[in-house]
Amino acid sequence: MTDELFREDATLLECRARVTVADAQGVQLDRSVFYPQGGGQAGDAGWLVLADGRMLAVADTRKGAGPGEIVHLLAPGADAALLRPGDELTARIDAARRRAHMRFHTATHLLCALVPHPVDGCSITAAHARLDFHTAEPLDKAALSAGIARLVAEAHPVRHRWISEAELDANPQLVRSMSVQPPRGQGRVRVLEIAGVDLQPCGGTHVANTAEIGAVVVTKVEKKSAMTRRVILGFAEAAAGRG
Repeated sequence: MTDELFREDATLLECRARVTVADAQGVQLDRSVFYPQGGGQAGDAGWLVLADGRMLAVADTRKGAGPGEIVHLLAPGADAALLRPGDELTARIDAARRRAHMRFHTATHLLCALVPHPVDGCSITAAHARLDFHTAEPLDKAALSAGIARLVAEAHPVRHRWISEAELDANPQLVRSMSVQPPRGQGRVRVLEIAGVDLQPCGGTHVANTAEIGAVVVTKVEKKSAMTRRVILGFAEAAAGRG
């Protein structure tokens, strides 16, 4: 199993690690700051820095076949044969990509607080984020953007904590997602709390305060089906550039 350092501190950009597996499928480490794709959030990219200074580019990060496994997928041209189990290296993420994921992921929690309907789809990338809400009600693009801006400006603290699976079972309303359920089997579940705004299970990476989200706006609201409304988020500067 990989020690998932990002679960406790999303601001870590690198760590020392030891190779446990290196083959055509990717590289596994005993510990990592790389977030694997999951819960709608894209995986991290970055570099594995060898002891001699050579760098192997990581194009994506995914969960492995076994429990607790994280696979670092090397970019084309990066040779896994340079690594052997037991080798020590530095795992370093693409900081700009991670920061975008953190800002968007936290913004989706604000959106959940503004739209009181279950979520039946989610995608968080460095370029945009989207949530699909299970509702037939129309959603107002301008009103949602204004709501997000207000919650960002109010600078609510963002923190995670762990609750037992029994606590989650006693509070099923905490689960907002219809498509992604909290992982079970470890006896505890990670929840993300935005003080006074939102509380729900989430294993992703987030900023420490809503003020750090910055200017995020709703770029589009789509009716995907009779009972699905899709809300797409973008960074305000990027949206202005497209306009």
